[in-house]
Amino acid sequence: MKNRFLKSVLILSTVLAMVNCSDSGEDSTINGNGSAQVSPSDAAWLINIGQDILIYPTGSVTDASGNMIGSAVFIEGTLLGTIYAADGSVLLENVDLSLFPITTLEQLAAGIIPGSSETLLPPFPESSAEALPGLSSDSKIPEPTSSEMQGESSSSEKTNKSSSSKAKSSSSAKSSSSAKSSSSNQPAGCPNIQVKGGASGSGWATRYWDCCKPSCSWIENSGGNPSRQCTNKGKTNDTDWNNGSVCDGRGSAMTCTSQIPFTVDGCSDMAFAFAAVPAANGGSCGKCFQLTFTGEGHYNSTNDNTRAMKGKKLIIMATNIGGDVAQGQFDIMIPGGGVGMFNGCSSMGWGNQGAQYGGLLSDCETENNYNASKYASCLTEKCNKSFANDEEAKQGCLFLATWMHAAGNPEHNYVEVECPDVLKQRY
Repeated sequence: MKNRFLKSVLILSTVLAMVNCSDSGEDSTINGNGSAQVSPSDAAWLINIGQDILIYPTGSVTDASGNMIGSAVFIEGTLLGTIYAADGSVLLENVDLSLFPITTLEQLAAGIIPGSSETLLPPFPESSAEALPGLSSDSKIPEPTSSEMQGESSSSEKTNKSSSSKAKSSSSAKSSSSAKSSSSNQPAGCPNIQVKGGASGSGWATRYWDCCKPSCSWIENSGGNPSRQCTNKGKTNDTDWNNGSVCDGRGSAMTCTSQIPFTVDGCSDMAFAFAAVPAANGGSCGKCFQLTFTGEGHYNSTNDNTRAMKGKKLIIMATNIGGDVAQGQFDIMIPGGGVGMFNGCSSMGWGNQGAQYGGLLSDCETENNYNASKYASCLTEKCNKSFANDEEAKQGCLFLATWMHAAGNPEHNYVEVECPDVLKQRY
């Protein structure tokens, strides 16, 4: 309980400070209904409930244009509360705002996408008796992530899609009966992947590497089966599970570089990685999923790179949770994939990590005017340069350029599977 309360106070204090430091000379505007709108520079939490809404520390709730649409009431001393529409009806109950990204109307208008894949402090109380209600089961998770890039392909490469492909329905994201237990036919050399019969659906893959202590390395989050954490620039295993994260300045625990994506001999079309999953899937630490890529790219980003991914399978194991990770989305841990909101990599001795959201590949996209044929060579050069003094991290970075064909945000169908030993040994 102490940790949950402290985290709430820290984040709320930060947001209030951001609000207080905004341009005091900027007047609030009035919408057509006579309600006062907030300043475009005021910080707020971003939630998607079928449309983007922003929740402010003052309790105001607006749409993405700044129009007042309701209010929020917080439990004193926490970021837990209920969001009401203007007519008094409940939009969302028991929402924990600490799980959601912080942004402003200005950032949304500029297309700047907030993101986070690391929890500053243990997000769960120290005992079940102290548990606070969390995100309700029907609350929706916002779509921004650490590596989403709007307009990721040139106009000649775009594949137009309906807006429904951007927001997956809850029924497509999870079904307890849609996937029956079976084994996949695998080429010689590939582990035998057993379908578990749990969650299944469709979505897309993104990327990040923030160096922070994974959420699943907190005992409170992992059900007693924590993911490994490291010190010494990600090279030395650390079993002090109370060690704080390098990302909040309260400890030395960080991501282990041994958790880079990898392949196994004789298994060219299947690979293995660790990933962040939606915060709404609170019990997902240590679960595994098989992603089968469709050849399409999210956000109209289909190109030859995403097409080259068609039929490939990536088996991921959940070591982290992200309040900004949507249902069906898997935020793959790839060095150079973007540090996101929390940068714990400053002490690693690495070179340039690229765009905050999207990393080195995002830099290659803009530098090459979204000519997908140049991404792989550009990314290879950047990986070799940025990780020249860390061979392990360099190989993880090159995974995106080689096995993933430098494909940004490839779409996939996913199904929960039994975790193969090759992942469990590195978890």
